[in-house]
Amino acid sequence: MMSLTSSLGAVRSTTPRVAGAPSPISSYSALLSSVRGAGLLERSKVFYYSVFATLVVALGGAITGFVLLGHSWFQLLIAGALGIIFTQFAFLGHEASHRQVFTSGKANDRAGRALASGVVGMSYSWWMNKHTRHHANPNMVGKDPDIDVDVVSFIEQDAASARGLRAIITRHQAALFFPFLLFEGINLHVKSFGHVFGRGKVDGRALEIALILARMAIVVGAVFWVLPLGMAFAFLGVQLAVFGVYMGASFAPNHIGMQVVPEGEKLDFLSKQVLTSRNVTGGFWMTAFMGGLNFQIEHHLFPSMARPHLRSTRKLVRQVCLAEGIPYTETSLARAHAIVLTYLHEIGLYSGKLAGFECPMAAQYRRV
Repeated sequence: MMSLTSSLGAVRSTTPRVAGAPSPISSYSALLSSVRGAGLLERSKVFYYSVFATLVVALGGAITGFVLLGHSWFQLLIAGALGIIFTQFAFLGHEASHRQVFTSGKANDRAGRALASGVVGMSYSWWMNKHTRHHANPNMVGKDPDIDVDVVSFIEQDAASARGLRAIITRHQAALFFPFLLFEGINLHVKSFGHVFGRGKVDGRALEIALILARMAIVVGAVFWVLPLGMAFAFLGVQLAVFGVYMGASFAPNHIGMQVVPEGEKLDFLSKQVLTSRNVTGGFWMTAFMGGLNFQIEHHLFPSMARPHLRSTRKLVRQVCLAEGIPYTETSLARAHAIVLTYLHEIGLYSGKLAGFECPMAAQYRRV
């Protein structure tokens, strides 16, 4: 089956599997041994300390600018900068949650919770629960929470079941995708509050509530203390909009438009992670911009791998995929977003249709 990205001519993929090649399971075992032998699973504390220090300096600069500017609409530039800085802190929290920063799991959890809840204002336990399930079964119907229907439908069955306003939104979801991201920052905070104050089990509930409330009180309190009412609302609106778009634009290219695994389908680990993931090209600056998420394939194969080692691991992974005939997908960020929008448009064609309706193009793209 030709993937959506391949059909658009936007990727570089490996050739079909050669006869007599080793199985994907044994190939992954050999790959893991090679990666470990090359020292690519070792931690890079100096790198992460440097990134953290840089972000702290950037945050300090933004706070200084906020204080010095006073009642000025140039404060919206500070708001935009804070949206970027908080997203970069979120990337660090994501890496800590994957045990990429420290050897100790407890140290990673402490750092991840402090960054996610105390700096970004998101629930660390909510993120861990959701993201762990995603990594175990990416793009698998019924198991990956990232493709569950929300405002956007990612599979044809959800689009077909849409009625009323949701059907209208689903039909135009490709055009509405980036406007929706303007509100993703608010959505992440609302879901975090709902989780920590909900009835279900929450690891470290009291600490997360304290961190999130303290963070919100400091940020929101400072904004409304320093700025006039209208300017304060504009400041928070810009900060949350930039944060939402940056987060969404960084995570969306990873899996949307890649193969969707039908419920109950069995795939080996190597195939499951590679077929459902997409890398983004762009070199050093793209890695810095996306917090290492541009090496999504390597990140899914080795979730605890530190960001600086992902590029070197890519070469080893491509060699194994070439031998196995497993398509290794990578493309530019612009083409990746074009693929995402095309896929959402195709899925949107199911909106409000009867259960038996099947769009030939979307049906082709979903099969494994």
